[in-house]
This record gives sequence, C-alpha cells and structure tokens, in this order.
Amino acid sequence: MKKITFAIFTLFSSLLSCAQGGNKKPNINPNEPMKTLHDFKVKTIDGKEFDLAQLKGKKVMVVNTASKCGLTPQYEKLEKLYKEYGGDKFVIIGFPANNFLGQEPGSNAEIASFCQKNYGVTFPMMEKISVKGKDQHELYQWLTNKSLNGVSDASVSWNFHKFLIDENGKWIKSINAQTDPMDKEIIEWIKN
Repeated sequence: MKKITFAIFTLFSSLLSCAQGGNKKPNINPNEPMKTLHDFKVKTIDGKEFDLAQLKGKKVMVVNTASKCGLTPQYEKLEKLYKEYGGDKFVIIGFPANNFLGQEPGSNAEIASFCQKNYGVTFPMMEKISVKGKDQHELYQWLTNKSLNGVSDASVSWNFHKFLIDENGKWIKSINAQTDPMDKEIIEWIKN
C-alpha cells in the first residue's frame, strides 16, 4: 500500500510540475539576504540601463502593460495617478509584455509612440519583457515568487496586473488586472 501511495504521489507531483508550465525553481542561497526591488537593473523602453536602486525612498507600482487589450484604457488612469501622486514619493513603472493573447506585438519604439500619442504617458516605461513562463524576466520571478520576495507568491494572470513596493524596495501587495489604478485602496497606500 505504501508503494502505491508513493507512486501516486510521485506521479501527481510530476503532473503538477508540468501543469505549472515547467518554470524553473529559482536558485536560492539561504546565506544571502532577501532581495528587494532595488537589487535589480532593467532597461528603459529606449534601451538605456535603469538601476531600480535609484528609486530608494519612493513607493513604486510595477505594472505589465499591453497596447491591444480590453484593459489598455488603464493607461489613462495610470497617467492620472502618476500626475497626481508621482514625484519624490511615488512612481509607476510600466513593463510592456506580450504574454497574453499577443496583445503587445509592437517593438519598443512602436509601444513608446503608442503610449505617447494615445495616452500622453509620462511615467517611466521599460523595454518589453516576459512576465511569465520559461523566459520570465528575473524581476517578475522576484515579484511572483515568495521564496524570492519573502512575502507572497503571486500569479500574473493578465495585462495590467499591479504590484505595490514600499520605499525600501520590499514587496507589499499584488493587485489584479481589473482593479482601477485610481482605486481607493491604492491611493490610500500612496498617501500613507
């Protein structure tokens, strides 16, 4: 009976691993301190290196974006939020991603032009990355994996998923894509 139970458990574990998309487990060294947002470097939409350590002291909203999504009008609300609260204490960082039904097919230059022309985006936009799957960007590995961020696992299930990060670069909250960027909970978090 024990052999059958073990065999079923092993089979179930293998199937579960496959169902989760085969994401590699991150390498975790228990002797290293937990990373923060400030430990990452990314590239801006025009290809320049952007050290997230320069955001120390600011609250940050990280959001994956797309130009051909039913939620694309959230760009307008994100820009409004940034205009009202952005500056020395708060910033929004957009990461275009083509992970959901090919809704961000454009090049970085095309995305930048679209954001400026249609929504007047002034908050920092980064280069197009992958936010899930085998080629998931290391920042999104940190955002979605409790063993890396120290707080919670989170699944990016659609475009315009939001992550809130505090002034010290620590993971605070995952907010689903449908939540309005001007939601009361988000504004209260920024103000406090």
